[in-house]
Amino acid sequence: MNCRLNVGVVGLGRMGRVYATNLAQRVPNARLVAVADSQADVAEALAKEFDIPKWYRDHRDLLNDKDVTAVIVVTSTSQHGTIVMDAARSGKAIFCEKPMSTSLQEAEQVLQCIATTGAFFQAAFQRRFDAGYVAAKKKVEAGEIGTPVLFQSTSRDPFRPPLEFCDPKVSGGLIADMGIHDFDVGRMFMGDVRTVHAIGGALAYPEMKPIGDIDNAVIDMVFESGALGVVQLSRNAVFGYDIRGEIWGTKGSIQIGYFRETPILVMTKEGITHDVVPYFMQRFEKAYLAQIQDFVDNVLHNRQPSVTGADGVAAMRVSQAATMSLNENRSVEVGRA
Repeated sequence: MNCRLNVGVVGLGRMGRVYATNLAQRVPNARLVAVADSQADVAEALAKEFDIPKWYRDHRDLLNDKDVTAVIVVTSTSQHGTIVMDAARSGKAIFCEKPMSTSLQEAEQVLQCIATTGAFFQAAFQRRFDAGYVAAKKKVEAGEIGTPVLFQSTSRDPFRPPLEFCDPKVSGGLIADMGIHDFDVGRMFMGDVRTVHAIGGALAYPEMKPIGDIDNAVIDMVFESGALGVVQLSRNAVFGYDIRGEIWGTKGSIQIGYFRETPILVMTKEGITHDVVPYFMQRFEKAYLAQIQDFVDNVLHNRQPSVTGADGVAAMRVSQAATMSLNENRSVEVGRA
């Protein structure tokens, strides 16, 4: 068996560059052999920067490359389904950024294609690989806080993304694109979600209203176990990047996350201050690396994916139900959304 996995990356935007950099420089048992992006100059420039042998404009050309064994799909969400199914039919192992699609119907088609072709598929949910979430999961499973009864999760960006990304036709919108992480870790700790009720609005950035997206939301959840959940989403945490969670149990609670990036306090007569987490890469840099390393290891050693397509679709179902709840101002059963 080859001790290194030949990988290609499709989509070289903000996150695509993160994955490409990690694969080229920080994953010793991976070899980044090709990249593709619809902007050919972007693909060519990155290939030259990291001494990558091949670059393409069309993802299909990369998938036809016999030197590519596995593909990382990091395009806009609206393109995920098509590229993943093309990759599955070409016999590649697949890692796909979340969400799997902007459409639950297409995501189900992706699952069927994966099942039919037998392709290896791993979904991207980097919080599952963050040291805090990993440690909390172990403590919950060990019974340290008793039976979990309430899950709280907060995701707040310091500013809104570009409007073209916020467009629900591209990203799926705030609840689908950002909230899917919270729904996934909610399932990780508490099991499947039964019902959701969402409220939200374009409160900080009124320019988001014409494109049909919002910048703040609160989603209440009831899990199949009867336990409760609350997710808070925001695009205007002006102080910095704020990702936290808490699991309340019958014997105690566990808090995950932090505000202070470096372990110092500045104490003067004006007051006591500290820095904050700037953005997602500083908060989850190690988790992104651990996640892609895990994918490479799983493919090389014929192990099952750590996060399956079914996990991805389950989180999408919650997102879809929450979006329906927001639009229709009512509670929605996840299985019937």
